[in-house]
Amino acid sequence: MKWIVLIVVVIAIINAFKGYYKNSTFSKINNSQRHWTATIVHIQLMLGVSLYVQSPIIKYFWNNFNQASKNFDNLFFGLLHIFLMLVAIAVITIGSAKAKRKQEDRDKYKTIMVWFTIGLILILIAIPWPFSPLASRPYLRIF
Repeated sequence: MKWIVLIVVVIAIINAFKGYYKNSTFSKINNSQRHWTATIVHIQLMLGVSLYVQSPIIKYFWNNFNQASKNFDNLFFGLLHIFLMLVAIAVITIGSAKAKRKQEDRDKYKTIMVWFTIGLILILIAIPWPFSPLASRPYLRIF
């Protein structure tokens, strides 16, 4: 699901960029894309929170906060990851709501372009990439 989120957010940003610079009209398809991007992000939020509360790493972190917070991997997954993701989702949600209320098509594209890009940057920072200095995980985990 995380890959779907990244793909739809990037596509929404690219389409907003194209629409803004080509001065295109904001069609029903563009509006649906705005809506479904925010919806997919919210679905990921629900999945992420359900995994967060069930994770043994998170349970250990909160039950042994003083000791666990000294380990940066535990601190990343216990606080930093969820905080940045919640902020990113809030930013994308605000951007979607603001774009929906704009009157001018160019303003709608600009709003999506700016707010979704900020959200995407926050998401990219919060992902534990294999090369991340914060915490690393493989691209795909096979169970």
